[in-house]
Amino acid sequence: MAELLRRHWDTAVLLAERVLGSPDLARDAAQEAAIAAMTDVARLRSPDRFGAWFCGIALNVARTWLRQLRSEVPGDRTDLPSAGPGPAEAAEIADTAARVRDAITALADGQRGAVRLFYLQGLSHREVAEELGISVGAVKARLHQARATLAPKLVQFSTTREATVTGTAETEWVEVTVTHVLRREHDDVERREHAMILTERDGDRRLPIWIGPAEATVLALALESVETPRPFPYRLAAGLVEAAGSRVTEVRITKLTDSVFYATVEVEGPAGRREVDARPSDAVNLAVVTGAPIRVHTGLFGAAAAPAAAAPEREVRTWVRTAGIAADAKQRMRDAAVRRYGPPPAAAGESAEE
Repeated sequence: MAELLRRHWDTAVLLAERVLGSPDLARDAAQEAAIAAMTDVARLRSPDRFGAWFCGIALNVARTWLRQLRSEVPGDRTDLPSAGPGPAEAAEIADTAARVRDAITALADGQRGAVRLFYLQGLSHREVAEELGISVGAVKARLHQARATLAPKLVQFSTTREATVTGTAETEWVEVTVTHVLRREHDDVERREHAMILTERDGDRRLPIWIGPAEATVLALALESVETPRPFPYRLAAGLVEAAGSRVTEVRITKLTDSVFYATVEVEGPAGRREVDARPSDAVNLAVVTGAPIRVHTGLFGAAAAPAAAAPEREVRTWVRTAGIAADAKQRMRDAAVRRYGPPPAAAGESAEE
């Protein structure tokens, strides 16, 4: 109970302060709400809704106190301006909140759970991983995918300040997301070709980059949130960066020279910000695992034709997309486990073949 209250305490105090207008009163209201939560916890029907339930109690306490405070203030104070939003603003806030909730509800199951726990309930990456029974890297990957899905739906709700902040340095870089990993089939496995497609977050421009089969497979597994028995190299790298007290702040695709793309990984650590040279495939894989933003220099768009778009119509069917690449990799891992350890034991009532 103490841990749950700590997780949601700041949110409850903030909500109470918005009603009462006093941080001291808000903390007292949250304290009373905590006592009510501890005594009435048996009434909580959905344990995963504790945060919303506790914050709702804090709001109710704050509103009750506000009514009591108003009744104790003599005289007519209706001429004073209200500190809260007006009817029109309140209606707009409610409409925006409803649309955001609808957009989150439309996410894939794994992404929806990660978003609710991380952004709405305020849990850390590690806490979300414990709640969902997955790794921290998988949580960051799901949040990265969710942001990519939500961005075009919620861009209209961004503030004017955020939408209009521009400058020479900013306009040179465009944030992108990984929308596809592609594999062009060939009878000779060694001659299969792989590419990742980076798509402008708030636009239609795309940047295709040819990558190696190993990097493409790991990227597809991360985008599909596939759990692996042991950490792949990029999760190991992310763990080492975190263990060193640093974090990956962003990845940049910087230039194209002699048909070769170049990238950098920006790392913030105890010694300050460092820029590390990297291949785009490695840098993007690391960004997906850590949830860091990916940015592309605007001059690179149009530098190469999209592989699928450039292929003749009769050849488009030969392309395998992200889910297919991930499924093939999962099957190879299962086959390798069977070869090494033998088939898993049959459950009661089933044959070994089943």
